[in-house]
Amino acid sequence: MNGADTAWIIVATALVLFMTLPGLALFYGGLVRARNVLSVFMHCYAIACLMSVLWLAFGYTIAFGSGTSGLWGGLDKMFLNGVTADSLSGTLPEVLFFAFQMTFAIITPALIVGAYVERVGFGFVLVFSGLWMLLCYAPVVHWIWGGGFLADGGIFGETGVRDFAGGIVVHETAGLAALIIAFFLGPRKNRTIPPHNPGYVMIGAAMLWVGWFGFNGGSQLAADGGAAMALTVTHISAATASLSWALWEKIKYGKASLVGLVTGTIAGLASITPASGFVGPVEALIIGAVAGVLCQEMVNLIRNKMQIDDTLDVFAVHGVGGIFGTIMIAVFGAGAWAAQLGALVIVGVFTVVVTIVLVKVSAAITSLRVDLESETNGLDLSVHGERAYDMNS
Repeated sequence: MNGADTAWIIVATALVLFMTLPGLALFYGGLVRARNVLSVFMHCYAIACLMSVLWLAFGYTIAFGSGTSGLWGGLDKMFLNGVTADSLSGTLPEVLFFAFQMTFAIITPALIVGAYVERVGFGFVLVFSGLWMLLCYAPVVHWIWGGGFLADGGIFGETGVRDFAGGIVVHETAGLAALIIAFFLGPRKNRTIPPHNPGYVMIGAAMLWVGWFGFNGGSQLAADGGAAMALTVTHISAATASLSWALWEKIKYGKASLVGLVTGTIAGLASITPASGFVGPVEALIIGAVAGVLCQEMVNLIRNKMQIDDTLDVFAVHGVGGIFGTIMIAVFGAGAWAAQLGALVIVGVFTVVVTIVLVKVSAAITSLRVDLESETNGLDLSVHGERAYDMNS
């Protein structure tokens, strides 16, 4: 065990949990109407709780068990069977590696929340998120990070796919799942009401930015120069994408918005995630500059051309950002084209198929969408019996 590595990953684990609670909750919560903000908080918080329990029970062993099939890790580490305080994973206590990866298993299904806010059934959120994490996310983790068939020595030869912190594992899977759920749900009855609290959006985005240092810097799994470089390029990409998004907004619409500026931040963070262990500051500058424009144009394509109500643009920002960053690894010569593109296709097809099946299964167990009256009155009051703001108190 290395004490410095262990101390850093303890901090990184806290930072990644901070991304979901409270960062993502505030970012998404500010983007919806006032009558739905508590439901968004509820979704993020409940997913964090449920994924923690499921990761302990089955998720970790599926992703990082000792199985040698290349497809999944087996069930030998269910409920951390055989893992003690003295067990090691590299230079870290294995229980710490478990906890760090658990925070990734929390935020990935939580990202999908943005696609279905304001109209989804709460039971569906829990059933789908739990099944999806175990049957879609955890196997993909094994394929790429757990020594599976897409990793080094797998189907792409000695050098497998390069995905440092989750461009494919986290952002492509969550983005595609979000797009599919949005398609099956159908649009909200009223799509034109603006975000109720842009201040929440900015605060949430700022928390995500800070937390992302643990997300990307922690993925080095060591306290060394690689972690420091990953942290630095993460920051540069986020800053550059924020500016390029705002500039593109100004050019197209005459005004740059706060919500646009901070959405650009998230686009830059998602885009640098897979590449953060393989590029330097100049490459990060390029990735961020392109991501701010590319993801904004994808928002317009999905909203206006495809007419899919991916409410908070999960696929356009996270999905497209993660895919773009994964491709840029090959562009900058840090990964093989066949491995980068091949893994994107394989994981993409798998995610689409599994997500469609799980939407159908979950909808058969519990209601996919609330009724029109509940949607009109807002999910806070109709589903959870609470209001975020009592103007009379």
